Amino acid sequence: MDDSLCELAELAKTAGGQVVGEGTQKLEAPLASTFIGSGKAEEFAEFCRRSDVDTVVFDDELSPAQSRNLERVFECKILDRTALILDIFAQRARTREGKLQVELAQLQHLLPRLTRYWSHLSRQKGGIGMRGEGETQLETDRRRVQERIDTICDALQAVRRQRDTQRQGRKRSLWPLASIVGYTNAGKSTLLNRLTKASVVVEDKLFATLDPTTRRLRLPTNQNVLLSDTVGFIRKLPHRLVEAFKATLEEVIQADLLLHVVDASHPEADERIAAVNGVLAEIGAQGKPTLMVFNKIDCLDNADALAKRVEQYSNAVSISAATGAGMDGLLSELSSLLRPARQFVELAVPHGASAAIARLHSVGQVLECRYEGACARIKARIPPYLHSEFEPFLVRDESSRRRTDTAPMRQQS
Repeated sequence: MDDSLCELAELAKTAGGQVVGEGTQKLEAPLASTFIGSGKAEEFAEFCRRSDVDTVVFDDELSPAQSRNLERVFECKILDRTALILDIFAQRARTREGKLQVELAQLQHLLPRLTRYWSHLSRQKGGIGMRGEGETQLETDRRRVQERIDTICDALQAVRRQRDTQRQGRKRSLWPLASIVGYTNAGKSTLLNRLTKASVVVEDKLFATLDPTTRRLRLPTNQNVLLSDTVGFIRKLPHRLVEAFKATLEEVIQADLLLHVVDASHPEADERIAAVNGVLAEIGAQGKPTLMVFNKIDCLDNADALAKRVEQYSNAVSISAATGAGMDGLLSELSSLLRPARQFVELAVPHGASAAIARLHSVGQVLECRYEGACARIKARIPPYLHSEFEPFLVRDESSRRRTDTAPMRQQS
């Protein structure tokens, strides 16, 4: 709880606020009306009045009724963790895609809370074409917000189609894709800059980078790799924010390898690893080949604790993206893990298994597809970890086996 409150304070500072104080209350369950007890709410409200506080931030998501009741008690602005994170995202978004994704999440968060903004307005009276009670201002505003949400969703669908086209173009180059993921402020952008000479903005702040960046990396084995930086994760990451950023996070879903960057100097590193794994599971990227990258070893006091942590994972390296320490070991691991990035297969998929064909197009590189009789004959390259998923459709004749055996050799040459 203390670490979560410290993180909330960092979020508030990142949003431009000045933290005056904090408070906690032990309850078996949050109250439906005010989240915290009425007595504790009055105590905190009195402190806010004495300290001239204009905003109170709660470390959990509040319901619309809770927010409305707390504003009456505190007589100032009430925000929850979700609203605070959305405010930071709104400040950090630079591209049109990023701004659309943030606006969508903000409107979805605002829609059920509109009642408190318009509770002072009465019903409009009917007129010609508007007989009866008419439409309330609240209903009008809700309709406009929903229309804007629909417009943004359509625009983001166009973005996803554009990203899919770009992704298909990258697949034709046969270059594997590695995505950098991790907790916010773990050093992901610094690592991308170190490896690819990119110029991504780097700041010692939470969510310094929102917009994804992809750059080419040439490994010591002369293999080209596409390295993609993504938005950082955080505990209690709002679900609607994950939904809004699906267009961006698809880069993670499509990646051949994940570089999970961890701030090794942070005392709650294990909890942060678990939080990132939770978000990966939510977006459907769990189980992917992962290289654990323990960063910021230059800030460590206890090297023994790091060694024990690294031993827990089959694929792990320790580096300092800021100083460049450990980069040779990282590049060596990348070369080893990405060598079998694609495996040639020939499949015979029945027409009734259209979902399998769609899945193959989304996760693999389809080289040839022709329809013969009751099935589709497909030649493709897929990541090895998906081999078992398509095994029921594998063509097992002798000629295809020879092609399968020789295809990786042709790719390496």
